Amino acid sequence: MKLEIINGHLVDPKNEIDQQANIYIVDGKVAAVGKTPADWKADQTIDATNKLVLPGLVELSASLREPGHEHKATIRSETKAAAAAGITSLACLPTTDPVVDTPAQVELIEQLSQSSGQCNVYVIGALTTNLNGENLSEMAALKSAGCVGVSNVFQPMKSSLVLRRAMEYASSQDLTVFSYPLVHALANNGCVHEGATSSRLGLPGIPAAAETAAVAFQIALIEELNVRTHFCRISTHRSVGMISRARFDKLPISADTSILHLYLTDQEIQGFDGLCHNQPPYRTLNDREGLRKGIQDGTLSAICADHQPHEIEAKLAPFQSTEPGSSTLETLLPLTLELVKEDVLTLSDAINLITQKPADILGISAGNLCVGSKADACVVDLTHSWILNSENILSRGKNTPLLGDQLNGRVTHTVLNGKLIYENTLQ
Repeated sequence: MKLEIINGHLVDPKNEIDQQANIYIVDGKVAAVGKTPADWKADQTIDATNKLVLPGLVELSASLREPGHEHKATIRSETKAAAAAGITSLACLPTTDPVVDTPAQVELIEQLSQSSGQCNVYVIGALTTNLNGENLSEMAALKSAGCVGVSNVFQPMKSSLVLRRAMEYASSQDLTVFSYPLVHALANNGCVHEGATSSRLGLPGIPAAAETAAVAFQIALIEELNVRTHFCRISTHRSVGMISRARFDKLPISADTSILHLYLTDQEIQGFDGLCHNQPPYRTLNDREGLRKGIQDGTLSAICADHQPHEIEAKLAPFQSTEPGSSTLETLLPLTLELVKEDVLTLSDAINLITQKPADILGISAGNLCVGSKADACVVDLTHSWILNSENILSRGKNTPLLGDQLNGRVTHTVLNGKLIYENTLQ
């Protein structure tokens, strides 16, 4: 099978390409970029005239819900949404039912994702058994089964000693610890950022210190243990500063923030809209600007969608009782491109934050179009404007605070392992 993507503007940060260039694909791998191979005759052609051609996007955090929460979403539904968003590789969290703490659960997710055939799915396993924060999971077995890292997500650890032992075990297996920094006692079941907005609305707040104190403590452990750690969903400017210092000191640390935290603040929840309930919460304008500076100077290594699909009922209760999280796969690329329009990032830097850099964090071969690599790519029409609504969201979760907003830029083709798996004529 020979596939060519021609006449498009190729942006491949890994190979420092930002120009018009054709891509030639044979048997699922990139055969050539730019120069036409000898005796070339394509079986299929994608004409990307006046369009952007990118490596397949890499997503660091998606809750696929299956097994156990199929009323919210399934692996098939969410990987289909990923394909429509140009995402060809994603990491899923262990927050299923049962929790992903055994090789059998890893194998089940891999089988279901391969059956779907819409996206390469990588599994982050549980740091502790059943995410109970007390008994360490069998990390060696999880790694052998294919896990790319381990995490306790937002579940608390029983003690700082358990966290230390878990980090030591992960380090011995050369596994990245994906940390969601939160001091639960300080968060105290809050649901929004603690500040003027929470006081005015009478909602319990989560202080910035609930995150920054956890970041500071874990940096101390990382310095002691030299364990590779990725801080997930950073939301405060103070955390960015501490992580910047730790990276300057050459600690094995990386960090990301979610795309919605780069736009939304606590002021969005004026109407008690459950769609704005998120964990970590949207914080102040000052925090948002700190996060933007963090992606500009490289302190934050990636931008993620932080995809959390929910059924409609999960967002209809009083604000504090709604389930946190948003369905975001299909808005990751348009919002990242908006950062380019706002001169926050260059086009190449923006694409790097959602392709090669998250791939490096996961330790996977993805996010680029190097000759000989897997041919994962997407084609984007930058001129296409569209209104986000529940009808054009392919994810089963329609829960996003951006419903009704106009977005610019949309994926027209997605290629996975050299096969065209998604096409949108945008008529």
